[in-house]
Amino acid sequence: MKIKKEYLLLLACAVWIAAGSNIMRIGINAYVDYFTKLNIFLSVVTFCIFQVFIFGKLVRKHTGRIISYAEEKQLFIKFFDVKSFIIMAVMMTGGIWIRVSGIAPQRFIAVFYSGLGTALLLAGILFGLNFIKHIINARGE
Repeated sequence: MKIKKEYLLLLACAVWIAAGSNIMRIGINAYVDYFTKLNIFLSVVTFCIFQVFIFGKLVRKHTGRIISYAEEKQLFIKFFDVKSFIIMAVMMTGGIWIRVSGIAPQRFIAVFYSGLGTALLLAGILFGLNFIKHIINARGE
């Protein structure tokens, strides 16, 4: 199914918000017994690292790629490239394995998942804002 290329940004927004909300929920639920200033600080550091060095760049990269498509309509899965789908699959599998195997303590789940989930959620919001900016700019042309 093909959709207008700008709607790929909206689809990315929805996917990233759903993923981020779920990961953040897991982290927050694990925080019940580990709510300390140090753990909050570590979650903020985790958020900053993922947002600044990974997801912020990823949002800019994919937004630019999507907007630069020559054809107006694109296959709906093109909100990501192949490399990003592979990375997403590895991250999801690894995250599930870490939780199910019990290899990581609950404190790690609380701190890391809260920071990571918040960064994912913000990436989704940024995709949504880029969609809105593109729509506004397209109307002004």
